[in-house]
Amino acid sequence: MIENKDKRWSVAGHFIMIILSVLAIAPFILLLMSSITDEGTALQNGYSFFPQKFSLDAYSYIATQWGLIGRGYLVSIFVTIVGTFVGVSISAMLAYTLSKHDLPGRGLLMFLLTFTMLFNGGLTSTYIVYTQIFHIKDTIFGLLLPNLLMNAYFVIMFKNYFEHTLPGALVESARIDGATEFKIFYKIAVPLSVPMFVTVGMTSALSYWNDWTNGMYYLSTNSNIQSIQTLLNNINENIKFLQQNNVGTTVTTADLPSVTVRMAIAVVGVLPMLLLFPLFQRWFVNGATEGAVKE
Repeated sequence: MIENKDKRWSVAGHFIMIILSVLAIAPFILLLMSSITDEGTALQNGYSFFPQKFSLDAYSYIATQWGLIGRGYLVSIFVTIVGTFVGVSISAMLAYTLSKHDLPGRGLLMFLLTFTMLFNGGLTSTYIVYTQIFHIKDTIFGLLLPNLLMNAYFVIMFKNYFEHTLPGALVESARIDGATEFKIFYKIAVPLSVPMFVTVGMTSALSYWNDWTNGMYYLSTNSNIQSIQTLLNNINENIKFLQQNNVGTTVTTADLPSVTVRMAIAVVGVLPMLLLFPLFQRWFVNGATEGAVKE
C-alpha cells in the first residue's frame, strides 16, 4: 500500500515537472518561430508556434550588420570571461576570509557587505564617480567595473559553502603541515568547491553577457568596443528611427522587418548562453542547493 502511494506521488511529481519544463521551454520555441515568420504574417496574425508563412528576412537584415555584430560578440566574450574570472575570484577570496569566525573585525565586514545589498548611492552619483574619478568613459572598464564585478550575494553564497562544506580537520591538518591560508584556499577550498564556483560563475557570466545598460551609460554611440547586447539594442533603435523618419528616403516601413527582427535579435543574443548552460547544469544545481543558508 505504501509503495503504491509513493508511486502515485512519484508519477504526480514527474507530471508536474513535465508541465513546468514545457512552460519554460515554450517561450524559447515561440521566440525562434517568431523570428523566422514573415513580417506581414506576424503583423496580421501575431506570433505563432506554427506560422503560415516562413521568412528569413529578419536574419538577412541582421546579416547586413554582421561586421558590427561579430565585433560585438568578441567584445562580449572578452568582457564575460575576464569579468567572470576576476569577479568570482574576488568574491571567493573575500568569502573565504569571512568564513573564519576568529577573524578580527568580521562583524564589521559582514555589516558593510550586507549594507551594500540594501543601499547604494544611486545612478547619478555612481556615474559621476566612475567617469570623473575612475575615468572609465569609452574604455573597456566601462563594461567590466560598474555594478557587476563583485556581488554581495555571491560572497554570502561562497561563505555559507565554505563554512558548512570544507572539512575542518583537513584544513587544520594543512595548517599543521605549514600551509598558508592562501595555499589552503587554492589547494583545498577551490577544488572542493567546484559546484559553487560553477554556480556563481554561470550567474555572473549571464549578468555580463546580458548587460547592455553599462554600454549605454559609459560608451558613446560610435564606440568600437560595444558589447553584443548594446549593438543589438542599437540596431533595434535604428529600425525604429528609420520607420519614424522615412519621409524623403528610399527606405519604407515594409522594407524593414521591425516586428520579427526584434525576435531575431533576441535569438542572436541569447543563443550562446542557451547552448552553454546545459554543459554546466549538474554543477549549477549542486552549487545552488549546497550554497543555501543552513543551520
